[in-house]
Amino acid sequence: MKPTLVFLLFLLSLACAPNPDPAAKAAAQKHYQLSGKVVSVNAKDQTAAIDAAAIPGFMDAMTMEYPIQSKSEFATLHPGDHITATIDVNDDGSYTLSHIKTQPATSK
Repeated sequence: MKPTLVFLLFLLSLACAPNPDPAAKAAAQKHYQLSGKVVSVNAKDQTAAIDAAAIPGFMDAMTMEYPIQSKSEFATLHPGDHITATIDVNDDGSYTLSHIKTQPATSK
């Protein structure tokens, strides 16, 4: 085969390859409402340890690390803040927090 023909066949194979559909990926995600208290933040990994209330049908109350996809949302988090957020769970089991709303910590 001539190199030009091989190159054209390669391009054709790329054009025929399935593209991941963002709408299908979003539909495959499950979303759960979280309510809890920020225990700590890790700027290096852009994660936050959240002491979360139980989420019926998903998990018991526990403290665990959550990756925060949005840098601007991560920047709003401080230890002691009470938050509500959405846990976005992918079909591969990975998860992130989104739609974070904070209530600053109160001193007592």
